[in-house]
Parts: sequence; structure tokens; C-alpha cells
Amino acid sequence: MDREAEEDQVITERGEQTGQERENDEAAAATHSTTGFDLGDKDTGPRQVKLKSYPHDTFGTQKRAFNHSWFEKHNWLEYSVNQSAAFCFPCRVFGKNIKHDSLVSNGCKNWKKALVIFGKHEMAQTHKDSVVTWKSYQGTSKQGNVAQMIATANVSEIVERREYLRRIVAVTSMLGRQGLPFRGHDEGEDSPNRGNFLACMELLKEFDPFLQKHNPPSNAQYISPTSQNDMIDCCAQEVTSVIVSEMTKSKVYSIMVDEARDKKAEQLAVCVRYVSEGAVKERFLALAEIKSFDAQSIANEIQQQIQNYGLAELKCVAQTYDGAAVMSGSTGGVQAHFRRLHPEAIYVHCYAHQLNLVLCNTCKAVPEAVELFSLLECVYSFFSTSLINHHKFMETQAKLGLTKTELVQLSNTRWACQLRSISAVLETLPAILECLSAIGSPIAVGLRAKLYKFSAVYALLMFQSILSVTEGLHKFLQKETLDLAEAFICKQAVCDTLKGKHSDAFATELYEKTKALCNTHSIPEPGAKTRHKQRKMEDFVLEATLLFPCVDRMVGELDQRFCSVDAGLLKGVQACSPKSENFLSEPHLNELAKHYRLDLKKEEVLVARNFLTQKTEAGCPPKNMLSVYNLLDSDMFPSLKATIQVALTVPVSSCSCERSFSALRRLHSWLRQTMGQKRLHSLAVMSIEKDTLQHLSHNRVIDRFATLKNRRHSLIHTENGDI
Repeated sequence: MDREAEEDQVITERGEQTGQERENDEAAAATHSTTGFDLGDKDTGPRQVKLKSYPHDTFGTQKRAFNHSWFEKHNWLEYSVNQSAAFCFPCRVFGKNIKHDSLVSNGCKNWKKALVIFGKHEMAQTHKDSVVTWKSYQGTSKQGNVAQMIATANVSEIVERREYLRRIVAVTSMLGRQGLPFRGHDEGEDSPNRGNFLACMELLKEFDPFLQKHNPPSNAQYISPTSQNDMIDCCAQEVTSVIVSEMTKSKVYSIMVDEARDKKAEQLAVCVRYVSEGAVKERFLALAEIKSFDAQSIANEIQQQIQNYGLAELKCVAQTYDGAAVMSGSTGGVQAHFRRLHPEAIYVHCYAHQLNLVLCNTCKAVPEAVELFSLLECVYSFFSTSLINHHKFMETQAKLGLTKTELVQLSNTRWACQLRSISAVLETLPAILECLSAIGSPIAVGLRAKLYKFSAVYALLMFQSILSVTEGLHKFLQKETLDLAEAFICKQAVCDTLKGKHSDAFATELYEKTKALCNTHSIPEPGAKTRHKQRKMEDFVLEATLLFPCVDRMVGELDQRFCSVDAGLLKGVQACSPKSENFLSEPHLNELAKHYRLDLKKEEVLVARNFLTQKTEAGCPPKNMLSVYNLLDSDMFPSLKATIQVALTVPVSSCSCERSFSALRRLHSWLRQTMGQKRLHSLAVMSIEKDTLQHLSHNRVIDRFATLKNRRHSLIHTENGDI
């Protein structure tokens, strides 16, 4: 059936209207005519008036009219009741340069060929363009203009990406704090172990509704090895920026440096000490690889790190290294080169290293001590290198009812190990002697012969007693908040305690203790094979020929070595401590302030004495130098507080550097040999300063990461000639 026949059939089926229907159509037409909404506009859209009967026109012998079913086929079509004509809404309202088209100008009234006309018009390119413009206007009216739509889309996309990056920062921080490797050997889709980073992201996706709802951005953009390095670097930079910000507010700092061999590279650990928010802080600043090992090169590297972090304008009050000649040399060492750039930076030889040197030199100077520690090392090697001997040793302890105890290896740098080794041998002496007898090898027989002596047991008990005196000082000197004055006081207390052991009473006590232990294990006394009269007590004291030389040498070493700081400056530091005899001594404080170019006010010192006296009488005495610093108001005691701040900033040891090397050994394991220096430094910062990293703002890390990505993107386009 052709279109004309279809129209004829519709008209025939509709038939004649009733009088009421005709009145309703006329009322509807009148409404559209009188209100001025005969045709639609941009806001209303096409006016598709649906009447039960439209005006008829005669075409030959047939009457034809508009059919409202055409609206369903052509949503762009509209009908004018006033003109009894059909129009194309988008072409009429949004069309450009459309001429000689009845659907635009006067309207279509040829109902006989209406469908043919509509079809041809719909295929025209001008109509298609008008429809696109119409739809764009509809979208704009609902969502804003194009710029607003783009901005809205960008904001939504940025929010989603920042939420995704927040998860990446959390995973990166967790792995960095724990010192865990990020990547796997094979990170392909089919790999059973894709590495900790991807494994954490997959695990997070299982429980995180956001990751389940939103598809993550491109893997190559956010979780690739390059992006991982960037995120690690950004986390480390944010941690360092917190440290630098605190140092800038403090205005004064001290530098602590140590070097260590890392595989085939020499690493330099740089740490800083400063006072911030009423607390003394020692922070890890940088890990740098050094190519040259002379003093000038090391000093230049330290200065370069200071400049890299913008600390050149701050005052460096002290420098602390170990006792190596290249570091401590007064004319050609690192400390001398560094003081040419920072004249106020006094050199402090690490107290913890000095204590180790005291004990090392003491034992090396006494032949009996050398023999004893050599024997302990041999015993340890005998029972640790052979699994058979080790199992027999453990079984013997269980058989004798002893608490299972492992022997401890000796160390030249950690003398706490020496005390633990001696204590372990004394606790397991019955098991050691029985095992050596049971094994019966030449080495076992020789070790038992040396250990099964009164003199050996005496030496063990003597060194256990002496080293127990210094054990607490070892731990105390490693405290980050320890100040120089308190360290000196504790060192002097150890000296006085050791001097108390240089007495006949202690020698006699030690002899009797040795005799009792030997009797328990059936170890004969010297000269016990022949019967003779009972020896006098003076004869027993002769056995102390090992005790007195060791005590004298140790006390002498302590007095000689713990004096690297100028005596006048040391007294100035002590004058800042309430535990010192010269607390708030004006002459000593003036000498300290003069060295650091501080204008100390005499009146402040006088007022501070009375102020602290009142605090003491009120039951709130200052316990240490830091409590004095916190009690003094910066407005009332500005110069005195600045002087005490300098005293607090002077380090006691370089143990913070030693701890950084412990983290380095965990990070740079044999499974992570290909790691670059920059990544190693960043991971070291995250691992060592884990407390700062844990409280870091994720938004700041994301902002830094976004800036880095934008800068790299701009650089790539510039190199490609896009800009």
C-alpha cells in the first residue's frame, strides 16, 4: 500500500466527528492561538498539537488532513493550528542558511504527499545539522554550557583519581614503613607472585567499595615501575620537608655523619639533631654514595647535602663522627674541613664509640684479658659451627636441668655482646665442661683444659662485674634525647664506681666467689695438690693481679677519651643542666654564648635563678636541661633560652647514623641488588622516619605526585616539539 492510499484509509477509518468532538478541537485550537504558543521555541521544543480532527483540504476528489500519528514517526515535527501547516522545529529554530524549504518558511500543507516530503527533508544534511544543534542545546540547558560540562567532567574525574591515588599512597606508605620490597620477579597477569605492591592493591580491591565501583585509571599511569618510584620519591620528599620545616623554625642544628660499606658502594648517612616543639629530635636526612674517601670529599658531600635541603642559612652548632682518623683529624680530617665552612660547629667524638674504644684498649693491654676473650670466641665457634656439637650442648643443658641458653658471639664494636657472652658461659658452665669431656676430640680436650682452671673462672667473674658497671652506660649513650652534660655526669659516675672496685675488699669478695663456683664444679684451686698451712687473707689478694690493672686502665681511658670538647664550652653546656654543680653559672654560660655569638643578658640569668628556685620550692623542680628549656618563657628569657637550646642541640653520639645502617641492611638485601641510589635513599627515609611517614597527609603527597607528573608530561611534549 502506497503512502497516499494509507492516508486515505486513515481518513476513512476516522469518519465524521460528532458535534462535541468538533467543539473540543476548536477549543484546543483557540487555546493555542490566543496564548501565542502556536509554534514551539528553544525552551518548549516542538508544539505537537494532537486533535481528534484536523482541518481537511481537498485534493482532487479526496479530502485529506494532518495525522497526529506522524508525531511518533518524526519527533522533530510540529503543527501550527493557526496556519494549518506542519513545520520542522530544529530547522526552523536552529537551522542556518536553509532556503526554499516549506517546512521552514510557510509550512507544509500538502497532506497528499506529506510523508514523501518529510522523508526527503529528514535525509537532508541541513536537517541533520539542525538536529545535532538542537540536541546540544538540550544537553546544555540541563548540564550547563560546554565549558561547564568539561569542567564538571574534569572535577569528577579528578576526585576519582585522587581517591584512587589515596589508596596507592596508603599501600606505598605501609610497604615503606615495613621496609618490604615492592616488586615481584614476574608481574605478569599469570604470575603467581606479582610482588607486594600489586598484591596489596588486589587485596584492597576485594574489600574497598570504591575500587569495586570505579574502574581504576590506567595501570601504566599509576602502578607502573616508574610511577612507583615517583610515589616513593614523593613520600620521602614530604617526610624530609617536615624535618626541614622543623629545622627552619628551630634555626640551629647539629650534624651527625657516619659511613659504611654497602655491597660495592660506600654509603654516607647524614642525620641532624635539633630542638622542636619542646623536644630534642634526631632525624635521618640523607643517604649518599661517596666515590672518594678523603676528608675533603666527605666534607664537600656533607655540605652539598646541607645545601640541597636549604639549610645553608641555619646555624650548625656541632658535628659528631666516630673516631676514624679521616673523620676526627684536627687539621686534615672532616671536622677540620667542615669547621672552615661552619666555624661554630664544635666536634664531638661519639661517646658510644669512645666507650667501646675504652674497653677494647683495656682488654688489649692486659694479656690475661686477650687470652680470655680468645677462649670465649673459640668456645662459641666450637658449639655453633657444628650442628652435632650444638645439639649435644642443648641436650646436656636439658639433662642437667639448666635453662636453655645460647652462647653469644663477641663483637669489637658492641661490648654489650662481651658481657652477654660471659654471662652465657657462666650460666652454662656445667654443660660446657660435660660436653667437652663427652666429645673428647683434640679441640674439645684443649678447650676444656683452658676453661677448667681457677684463673679462667676468676677472669670470667671479674669481667662480668666490671662490664656490668658499663652496661647501663652503653644503653644510656644511645638515647636520642641525651644531652652532653648528663652524659658527662653518668660517665663520671661509672668512673667512680670502677674506682671503688680497686680495693682489697672487692678483690677478696671476688676471690671467695670464684672459690665457691670452682668448688661447685670441682675445679681445683692453685696449689691445692699439696697440703700446707692455711694461707692468710693477704695471700688471697695476690690473685687480684688481673683485677687492678684492668680497673686502672679502664678508669684512665675513660678520663682521657671523654674530653674531645673544649673544657670551657663543656662547662658552659654543664651550666645549662640542673644536675650540674655550676648550674646557671654566669661566667660559664657567657663563654658558651660568646662562642655561638649570642648576646646573653645578665639580668635574665638572675631572674631565671629566682624563678627556678620558686619552682623547686613549689614542688616542681626541673629534672634535666630539657625541662629547664621548657619552663623558661621565650619572651621573658629569650637569650638564656637560646643558649640552653644550643646546649641541647649538641649531640652526644652518632648512634642515629648506626641505626640507619641497620635499616640499610634490611632494605638493600641480595634480592634487591638492582635498586638505584635515589630509590634506596627514598626507601631509607620512609623506613627510618616511619613515625613521621605514618602521620603524613596523603593529600600533600598526592599534590606533589601530580605536580611531578605534570612537569614530566610538559617536558615530554616540549622535547617532541608540541609546545
